[in-house]
Amino acid sequence: MKKSTFFVCTSGLMLLFSACKPAPSIDRSEIEVTDGLMSNEVLWSLGRMGSASVSPDGEQVLYTVSYQSVEQNKSNSEIYLIQSDGQNNRRLTSTDRSEVQPQFMPDGEHITFLARTEDEGMQLFRINLDGSHERQLTHIDGGLQGYRFSPDGQMLLYIKQVKRQPSMQGKDMYDDLPETSGRVITELNYRHWDCWVDEIPHPFLARFDGKNLSDTVDLLHGQMFESPMLPWGGIEQLCFTPDSRSVLYTCRKKQDIDYVVSTNSDIYQYDIHTQQTRNLTDSLPGYDVDPLVSPDGKYMAWASMPRDGYESDKNRLMVMNLRTGEQRDMFHDFDQSVNHYVWQSDSRGLWFTSVQHGMTQIYHLDLQTDSICQLTHDTCNYDWVAPAAGGLVALRQSMTAPRDLYRVDSTTGESTPITCENQHIMSQLRLGRVEARWMPTTDGKQMLTWVVYPPDFDPSKKYPAVLYCQGGPQQPVTQSFGYYWNFQNFAANGYIIVAPNRRGLYGFGQEWLEQISGDYGGQNMQDYLTAIDLMAQEPYVDETRLGAMGASYGGFSVYWLAGHHDGRFKALIAHDGIFNLEQQYVETEEMWFVNWDLGGAPWDKQNPTAVRSYENSPHKFVDRWTAPILCIHGELDYRIVASQGMAAFNAARLRGIPAKYLYFPDENHWVLRPQNCMLWEREMIGWLDRWLKDE
Repeated sequence: MKKSTFFVCTSGLMLLFSACKPAPSIDRSEIEVTDGLMSNEVLWSLGRMGSASVSPDGEQVLYTVSYQSVEQNKSNSEIYLIQSDGQNNRRLTSTDRSEVQPQFMPDGEHITFLARTEDEGMQLFRINLDGSHERQLTHIDGGLQGYRFSPDGQMLLYIKQVKRQPSMQGKDMYDDLPETSGRVITELNYRHWDCWVDEIPHPFLARFDGKNLSDTVDLLHGQMFESPMLPWGGIEQLCFTPDSRSVLYTCRKKQDIDYVVSTNSDIYQYDIHTQQTRNLTDSLPGYDVDPLVSPDGKYMAWASMPRDGYESDKNRLMVMNLRTGEQRDMFHDFDQSVNHYVWQSDSRGLWFTSVQHGMTQIYHLDLQTDSICQLTHDTCNYDWVAPAAGGLVALRQSMTAPRDLYRVDSTTGESTPITCENQHIMSQLRLGRVEARWMPTTDGKQMLTWVVYPPDFDPSKKYPAVLYCQGGPQQPVTQSFGYYWNFQNFAANGYIIVAPNRRGLYGFGQEWLEQISGDYGGQNMQDYLTAIDLMAQEPYVDETRLGAMGASYGGFSVYWLAGHHDGRFKALIAHDGIFNLEQQYVETEEMWFVNWDLGGAPWDKQNPTAVRSYENSPHKFVDRWTAPILCIHGELDYRIVASQGMAAFNAARLRGIPAKYLYFPDENHWVLRPQNCMLWEREMIGWLDRWLKDE
């Protein structure tokens, strides 16, 4: 495994950061990379740009950057303010508590953010535009997770956890058993993603006089429904109308079996004066999320999936006339899905982002003509976009550049960086070339495959190559920089990375996306083999030193390929993968996923799709396993539970196959803690080096 030589120090002198403020213990890193190569240590020294927010006048942009400390095993997030033309970049906070979710108050004269307090959890704070006169605005019991101010500045909408009723915990049921750890479970949805559902998020509304909150109302009082929805939802699932008279919120009002088999969520409108609620999207059967009302108050835009039970359906951009209730599918002739979207200031259209051919670009929707126009055509991902003075601002990243703020011309699409958060580090690195290859598939189609070459690539030499298997399963392989599966890090260790956008991924039309459902061991696996086989024919690829790696569905893919690769691979890595599909069906928590993607239950012998799915379960082909395999899993992964990784490792060892099991008792479907990440990355690269490099 390659080890870079480098020097690390921290500095409190950032941009125009005032020298009178003491530097926090976790701050921007200044490193010297003597060999010019990406490494785990260099990767974890980069500042990670997070959310952004534009001022009411469009002249300024707030953004956050988080800094990581492997030594302290935690991170720290700070707030910055920059003019939308890239001038006057300054730092507003400098603490160890992490400031997140910064927003401009409606008056444009103050900034608010969330920060963790010692005794009260996450609370809301306010500062001036120069970072001065900090004041804590809330003292909410248990803290809050997200917030919005009403346009008139007189109300605060916030997210707070409420205790689930009835409780599953025995200590809440019996007063004389306060130390019991037992849980009594009678309904499904008792745990979700990485936690037990002892609490659920509710939206709260309170009057705000500039100093204090009053007249607080739980919009779902007495209802055990979640809003925003677990596990991904945040404040983007709630909003005010521009007149400050109503709140719109997202909710799936289902429980027990109905909850775990359905994706049918809706947008609800709560009238602040009458306290009455009405369902705006009850006629639509799938996911309806993220309401956003036009500045003139006439229209609501939201993201909508057409079918119930399909979490990866086409994500349409919908628009409703709030006066008449008329709904319009703005994507009826647009074979893509929406990601982020925002209204124009004149309410005549929207800017949005969407994945196409492995890149996330900015598009414009004209509401008068229903026409959609692609604005940008860059080899990158635009993750967020917003109108600003003189054009647009956006967050942009690529496989060769971490996320930064860019100014985008709203007519030509030309982009210019306005922040360079990691230039002092990235300028020292020699990065691998990224190539887009279109490959013919076994059924006569064309597949985009990203190929990442080692730095200083020499075509006269031979290199080991590693097939990257994507998760999701419907998550596209885009121009993401990536901190957990960073292709440049693997390439810097001397590997050619082969990352195909195989069947089942967004950005190549609905037919390409949907082919994978009910066909886990089918065409998408042939796509994987096509990609590695075509690359193995290149004179600079050593076909005797091929590997495969992936997580989630990518981990399943590795387990499946382990029994079907016919000697191609000499090393395999499966992270949080499904090893036994029958086991997965009865262990996972979101049943709509397995019902749709596997076709149904394993006991439904009359269902040909389900029968085919379970016949292709990786555990049924262990007798064919030959390649050394590293299995990785986290105990807090309730989507694909840790017993799947244990079973795969045990099976490999019982077969006499070299194997290693990397287990994290405190991680979920990802590895997130800095020292755990460092161990994870070292073990993966070490495993590849052992079997693809060592003689």
